[in-house]
Amino acid sequence: MLKAAIVLMLLATVASLFSGLVFLVKDDENSTRLLKALTVRVTLAALTIGLVAYGLISGQLVSHAPF
Repeated sequence: MLKAAIVLMLLATVASLFSGLVFLVKDDENSTRLLKALTVRVTLAALTIGLVAYGLISGQLVSHAPF
């Protein structure tokens, strides 16, 4: 369940990234939609990092790195 939530958050972050790109190209100078897309993207990224940290602390996510 946690892995699915992390994947959904990453997909939402990518969608926000592309919406910001569209707003950057299409909107005029006075539009604030680009700033709102950036705010959403930063918030989603912070929540994703929080979910990964929670998963590592709770033991639901485990690193299998050999080092």
